[in-house]
Amino acid sequence: MRYQFQSEYGQFSWKPRVFTDAIKILIGINIVLYIMRTLAPVLTRVFGLSASTVFPMVWQPVTYMFIHGGFWHVAINMFVLWMFGSELEMIWGRKSFLKYYFITGIGSGLIWLLFNLTNPYAILIGASGAIYGILMAYGLMFPNRTVYIYFLFPVKVKWFVFLIGALAFFSSFDTTSKISNLTHLSGMLVGYLYLRSDQQWRDLKIAFRRRVVDLKSLREERRLEKRRELQKEIDRLLDKINRVGYEGLTEKEKADLYSASQKLSREQEKKD
Repeated sequence: MRYQFQSEYGQFSWKPRVFTDAIKILIGINIVLYIMRTLAPVLTRVFGLSASTVFPMVWQPVTYMFIHGGFWHVAINMFVLWMFGSELEMIWGRKSFLKYYFITGIGSGLIWLLFNLTNPYAILIGASGAIYGILMAYGLMFPNRTVYIYFLFPVKVKWFVFLIGALAFFSSFDTTSKISNLTHLSGMLVGYLYLRSDQQWRDLKIAFRRRVVDLKSLREERRLEKRRELQKEIDRLLDKINRVGYEGLTEKEKADLYSASQKLSREQEKKD
């Protein structure tokens, strides 16, 4: 699926940076390991999660998240990670975001492992568990925002998350599918339980409110700086008028004086 999101009235929002710090790191590692796995397919058995090799390869519950089966597998996961994860990282900070990412990713992998202890041939790869955890977090943080599925069909984020959760649940009964819907559902479940724990949710809400206040302060500071610049330009032109008269201004200066005066007047109206 392809997604877009926009703000819903009544929810504060801002435009995220192209790549936040943690997103940049995660995408970089995933791309590098995708290229390495393409050149050396044996890495799937080394870094992928499997009941037959997790001991002694105890790193697999972490590394399986960075191995993908094909171009579209890694491309879609990284696109969703960037699209929905960037704003979460801006709110929580890099450390808290990475903590949540690995908790949902490792947690969903361990749940999958419990259901596949008797299947030594199954290997789990991909970041989907953590990605679905991020979708759950985004749905809890911004339930009334609108998502456009295929750029055409608008749906609120809370219903979108419910829909993909329901699809993952019912699809998990299909034992013939190569897609691990159990991992998707587990990622959402682990994310929900983590975020709904009292202390964690309280900390995240505090971080969100702090971020809102910081951004509002930054916006107000920029507005005041703009007013100061306009007033400075007007004062310069008025000083020149005092020296040489209004007719002594060039046509450009007259236009600049009029434009600056209009802008300053509008800024004053906004303040009032």
